[in-house]
Amino acid sequence: MIKIQFVLKNILFVLAAVCICPLIVAQETGRVRNISSEGDNSFHLKTSDADVKIKFCTPSIVRFRTSWNGEFREEEPYMVSNYHWDKVDVRRKETADKVTFQTDRLNIEIEKDPFQVSIYDKSGNLLSSDTSATPIPEGHSGIAKKLRADEHFFGFGERMDFLDRRGKEVTLNVGRGLGKPHITGAYNILEANYAPVPFFMSTGGYGIFYHTAYPSTWDMGKSDPETYRFFSEDPEADYYFIYGPDLPAILDGYTSITGKSPMLPKFAMGLHVGTYSGGTWGHEEKTSARYPVALVEKFRKFHIPVDVLHLDSTWRMFGENGGSGATTFEWRETFHDTGKMFDSLYALNLNAVGLHVRPRFDNGKKLRLLDKAREAGYVYPEPGNSGEFVNFFDEDAVDWWWKNGAMLVARQGAMFFKTDEGSAFGRKANESDKTGPQGQEIKSLHNVFPIAYARAPYEKYQEYNNMRGMNHTREGYAGIQRYPFIWAGDWPSEWQYFEPVITAGLNIGMSGVGYWSHNMGGFEHVADPELYIRWCQFGFFSPVAHLFGMEHPNYKEPWNYGEEAQRIFKQYDDLRYSLIPYIYSTAYQNHKTGMPLMRALVLEYKDDPNVYTITDQYLFGESMLICPVTTKGAKTRIVYLPEGKWTNYWTGEQFDGKQYLNVLCPLDQMPVFIKGGAIIPGQEVVQYVGEKDVDTITLDIYPDGNSSFTLYDDDGKSLDYQEGQYALTRVEVTSGEDQAQVTIHPSEGKYKLGNRTYNLRLHGRYSTAEADGKPLRLQQEKDGVSVFSIPGNNRKKTTINLK
Repeated sequence: MIKIQFVLKNILFVLAAVCICPLIVAQETGRVRNISSEGDNSFHLKTSDADVKIKFCTPSIVRFRTSWNGEFREEEPYMVSNYHWDKVDVRRKETADKVTFQTDRLNIEIEKDPFQVSIYDKSGNLLSSDTSATPIPEGHSGIAKKLRADEHFFGFGERMDFLDRRGKEVTLNVGRGLGKPHITGAYNILEANYAPVPFFMSTGGYGIFYHTAYPSTWDMGKSDPETYRFFSEDPEADYYFIYGPDLPAILDGYTSITGKSPMLPKFAMGLHVGTYSGGTWGHEEKTSARYPVALVEKFRKFHIPVDVLHLDSTWRMFGENGGSGATTFEWRETFHDTGKMFDSLYALNLNAVGLHVRPRFDNGKKLRLLDKAREAGYVYPEPGNSGEFVNFFDEDAVDWWWKNGAMLVARQGAMFFKTDEGSAFGRKANESDKTGPQGQEIKSLHNVFPIAYARAPYEKYQEYNNMRGMNHTREGYAGIQRYPFIWAGDWPSEWQYFEPVITAGLNIGMSGVGYWSHNMGGFEHVADPELYIRWCQFGFFSPVAHLFGMEHPNYKEPWNYGEEAQRIFKQYDDLRYSLIPYIYSTAYQNHKTGMPLMRALVLEYKDDPNVYTITDQYLFGESMLICPVTTKGAKTRIVYLPEGKWTNYWTGEQFDGKQYLNVLCPLDQMPVFIKGGAIIPGQEVVQYVGEKDVDTITLDIYPDGNSSFTLYDDDGKSLDYQEGQYALTRVEVTSGEDQAQVTIHPSEGKYKLGNRTYNLRLHGRYSTAEADGKPLRLQQEKDGVSVFSIPGNNRKKTTINLK
């Protein structure tokens, strides 16, 4: 046995220790010698070579931990948020050769000699089994399992390269490609790893979450087509097995372990805009406090709705030590009266203004935060007291950072941070050669640093603002969904990066992160106006609509791309704002179940192999099929319609699923199809969320058999929703040939709604309607859409019969 030495530093969660660990491979756990129950749904198996703990979290979720030195580390708070589970009924049977654990959902059989795990569903179908066919590399711990002939794998975080990872290998470690020229270095979509997540879902009906912060390698049948394996230098092998069998149930299970996304403020469903305040890199002298105000004034002048603004890097003085890669919390000298700037921005009815920061302290011309933090011991230790990174693992350091740095701008009006460069802790930074702390212990901290970094301002601002937090961050790892949204990184305004960014959004959504954004139109380089339009169309149907770029002097402001671009930008912005009830209700689904707002087709259609490699289509919520146009000059594009009935949003044409279509896509029409049975709540367009009370909801209904939708409402800002202060209004539709019935149920929940008017837009020809036996007047009938208006009563059920 080869021995490896490791050092683990306990910063809140890792035990300080120096241990000697043998080579660890899944098939060398030895033979089972003793089995004991530890209560709390847990069992301890001592083998000839290791200790194994098995914990039943739910009847469908089982945690396996293996230690080769007899010790198990303390539970950590960054990746996993839930270690306490209700009691599970587990039945144990034992023979001379095997032990079996049974729940209401699973049968787990363990061969005693050698130790080997096989997991079955209650019908006796084999889901997963260990194998010794392909060993784990020396110096690593990990698990090897049999690869079934029909299995495909999805998840692994924000990957830009592939959707289905069968037959491929990937290493998960926070960061992006390094090296120049950028086109083959930093802009390498094969290396982009801003938010890796050690979790996958299998079309075989289960998922696996590898609970490690170490860089991990996943060989999903590349070395051996009949085996997959995952491994790292972590001295403990710790993973959760999550049974579905459908993918949404697996995702629900994974996010019950690592945490559900919170509800964002309702205004976060609107447009977010970033600005360099008039001067990006190399043009910092052109920045001013007036530029952001003039920018928002222009949005208001052109009636282009917007809710959120952030000021990016050049708002701050670049320091004497870390340059542009660190944060001084000192305003650049070109900014005058920043308090007045914030007042003016909020007077223009923005709901939130934030600032871009980086995780290192620096000294400015007046503030000496780096010197003071070093003296106080609030930087992460480096040799010779040279540390610069805020020690976000230390609550005292976080408090000091907030009081002495962040509060300087929070008091002026900043309501959130955009936390950049979380990957720079222990790795080469983008803007400098700084790597931060090095050493063996950093291997277990590098990947969770972005979580600690995002958590600090999220929680601090949430408390300070007395409203829901809204941190915007680039890097993440398992659990980042709690703090709560990612942007995809700085991909240039080139056609070649457009579809990979969509792929990133699909993968991160299948990895537990429901809120995700990207720089609409691309980031660097002057965008081709056609690319700008196509990318923005996609952006408005992304979980978070975020416009930002660094080109000087145009940036990504729509009026700088011509009248057509401005018109189409406003068209899609208006469309998004009209869909806020649908988007917000979908956000609630994400909060409760982990289902993302932007859904890869395989999430809903895992038994259809046609969808396994589709990276340029997705479901937005449960009912809208979005098909971005990613080819320059395209007049048509191929669309795949999954099973069911589908309606072209633009033309009203209806199609059966399980077929490919060649669809027209003029520049102002990104193909959108509506799923049969859809109920899509909408509202009138507002210029910002909260501009007026919304007392009329339009229900766009596409009858097809039986369907339902639950409309979610709350106050939009406070944390009271966590105490049940919300309202759920269920709408059901039953349809048959030439007739339909719509039922609007009484609202349930502690949040009290006023009476509403519901406009029913029936996509089908219905000429008569009765609401609770009383006739309704047909408001409009055009292009196969019938419109009826119903005064709502949220305290009683309303049934509408249509013919």
